[in-house]
Amino acid sequence: MSSKDLGGHPHWHRTNRGEHRSPVVIVVLLVILLQYFLPNELSFRFQHQICYLEAFFTVALIILSPSRINKHHTPSRVLSLILTSLMTLSNTASAFLLISLLVSGTTKDPNHLLLSGGTIWVTNIIIFSLWFWDLDRGGPGARAQALNKHPDFIFPQMSDPHYAPDTWHPNFFDYLYTSFTNASAFSPTDVLPLTRWAKMLMLVQSLTSLLTVGLIVARAVNILH
Repeated sequence: MSSKDLGGHPHWHRTNRGEHRSPVVIVVLLVILLQYFLPNELSFRFQHQICYLEAFFTVALIILSPSRINKHHTPSRVLSLILTSLMTLSNTASAFLLISLLVSGTTKDPNHLLLSGGTIWVTNIIIFSLWFWDLDRGGPGARAQALNKHPDFIFPQMSDPHYAPDTWHPNFFDYLYTSFTNASAFSPTDVLPLTRWAKMLMLVQSLTSLLTVGLIVARAVNILH
């Protein structure tokens, strides 16, 4: 079945009203809280300062784009990418520190392992959903204006117009769901990456999730026994 509308163009080529920033702000604040309360041995010595900086960037984004994202705004997008990069760096460091503790056998408490591993895993899901959301077809503003005609991810609704109304377009929840399923299944499910950067991001997320879940749960089970 063709994904084209009556005008002969795929329905996602049309402009839309954009989406609200509030869901993104909520999950970003959740990441900041999770990183702030990580144990000292699983974070940078200046972790709290990093969280303050992340909070500052979040407030700046709200000021620059307080409600609906309906057009491409370069300063907001650059700031958003910097914020996501900072959260990624912090969470990656925490994951490596936790794996290091596992390999060295320093951590003996299975409850501590599961709680810390779960925190890092959830943070990983949110961070990669932000990457997908902020990079697919140039970001949410560019998608609202249909500036980039070639999708980086193909959603089921984009492959057949009968799956959704003509006004459908992916919002942050769709990317969050994609990130969750990729982190859980260690591979794409119903949403497929088309470009090399999208495939690379999903590969890195799957690998990180596999290491976090596989090694930590295995170690915790061994300690319990």
